[in-house]
Amino acid sequence: MKGSKVVSIFRDGNITIPIFLFKHYKKWNITLEEFLFLMYFYHLGDRFLFNPQEFSNQLGMELSEVMEKVDSLTSKGLIRVEVSKNEKGFMEEIVLLDDFFQKLSYLVMDEGEEKVDSNVYELIEKEFGRTLSPMEYEIIKAWLDNHMSEDLIKEAVKEATFNGVSNLRYIDKILYEWGKSGIQSVEDVEKRRKKHSKKGKEEPVDIQMVDWDWLDDDE
Repeated sequence: MKGSKVVSIFRDGNITIPIFLFKHYKKWNITLEEFLFLMYFYHLGDRFLFNPQEFSNQLGMELSEVMEKVDSLTSKGLIRVEVSKNEKGFMEEIVLLDDFFQKLSYLVMDEGEEKVDSNVYELIEKEFGRTLSPMEYEIIKAWLDNHMSEDLIKEAVKEATFNGVSNLRYIDKILYEWGKSGIQSVEDVEKRRKKHSKKGKEEPVDIQMVDWDWLDDDE
């Protein structure tokens, strides 16, 4: 943002950056410039009109640079721009920060509970190519709360990806099957694989076996 007014806006105290966010923003794989741009949005509220020209004027940035930052933050799952109907019935573009606040909640919970490793969530989000839903976050947290090792969860994610499947139902089934077999660590997984390699190729978890709506399962 060379030559822009964005740095002076923060320096003059017009926008306050929470120290907590400044300490952890790199976990979102964004640059300092993108972080400052995100903080500008953060102080506009959780939803507001998408007006690139106004953003450009207020920050002293080129319009093309504004669009570049918006595209980058969108692709990294921190903001969304959606079209909705306003009170007068006209369609307009709105910037939504729901995903940003979702990721922020991950950071806060991670800070308060050392046993919860945000890298687990980030790994799964990366494999899924999207932001986790609140329900999915709670499911993963439940695994951790039940003393399932983070390394074992990551190994199950790798197993699912290797088998060409990317959903929590499949990963949960893998963890369940491993638990029934007495597997409690990555080392146990490796021992099982070596054992099956001597007998032949290990059968992957049947996708059909996990095709149930387990979020609504009462059993």
